[in-house]
Amino acid sequence: MKRPVNLVPAIMLSTIAFSVASVSHAADQKYVLKLAHADSVDMSVSRKAVMADTFAKEVKAKSNGRIDVQIFGAGALGGERDYVEGIKNGFIQAGLASGVMANFYPPAMVTDIPYLFPSDAVADRVMDGPFGQKLSADFQAKTGMHNLCFGEVGFRDFSTGKKAIHSPKDLAGLKIRVQETPLYVTEMKALGAQPTPIAFPETYTALQTGVVDGEENPIPTMIFAKFYEVQKHVTLDGHNYGIDWFIVSDKFWKSLPSDLQKVVQDAARDACTAERRVNRKFTAEGVQTLKDKGVTVYTPTAAEFAEFRSAAQKPVIDWLKTNIDAKWIDDALGAVKEAEAKK
Repeated sequence: MKRPVNLVPAIMLSTIAFSVASVSHAADQKYVLKLAHADSVDMSVSRKAVMADTFAKEVKAKSNGRIDVQIFGAGALGGERDYVEGIKNGFIQAGLASGVMANFYPPAMVTDIPYLFPSDAVADRVMDGPFGQKLSADFQAKTGMHNLCFGEVGFRDFSTGKKAIHSPKDLAGLKIRVQETPLYVTEMKALGAQPTPIAFPETYTALQTGVVDGEENPIPTMIFAKFYEVQKHVTLDGHNYGIDWFIVSDKFWKSLPSDLQKVVQDAARDACTAERRVNRKFTAEGVQTLKDKGVTVYTPTAAEFAEFRSAAQKPVIDWLKTNIDAKWIDDALGAVKEAEAKK
């Protein structure tokens, strides 16, 4: 039986209407993005609070409200390990994390090589360039999570109570509070110090009572914790450079249409840039605060810096080679050399 001719246009119109309705539905669909971090929510002291706020505002504007970014700071969704686990399992959409990343992806430790980055400009070129892109791609392949960009924790420096640190020999025998990680313990031993793992909330009292002689942290952390009240010397040796990862769950990422994936990606990069900028501002202001509080702030000479690097780098690299593929180490060192050549 022949189909009536007058039904053909009707069928075509019905198909077109269905297609238009489907596109319209996709364009109208709303998404919720829960963004977790464990830092303070006060943007006057917290780089991650600034990072999260920058991201949320840009996503809202560029998605025309199609993505609702809900920020959960100050550990509202748990500590870093907790919410990264949630992101991996798809329960949480995104998060900002640093030290804990090595527990999920060991090659993340490669950026902790002592004295790897001579400046923040070199760090930017390395982490934003081919090396950082390769690290992010491998992270996704190994974990299923996406890293959208690299922010920064910043350079870690020494503070001490009685004795100024100008070279590794000044660290000999000093008890230095460190994080409870083998890499930092290995590093402090290589520099001649006695590494003493202590939980961060207990560090101030440990410094005050002499349980330890000093500690090492980024300058903004020293200011936030008011270590200047119990420490008289700070050495700006920048022995480690901390990285913040901006990670997103694979489940959420795949749920987004391509135009919104671009919105999220672009906003994350802008947020990482904003975090770096404000963290460097906090650092510069922190150095001045230390001086105003009567703390002696010392910057090692090129020769002293070379001593620190020579003492610490090889033992940590040897330890790293037993935990990650040595190619990551070679790639990181090569990327730094290339970035330095572009100065």
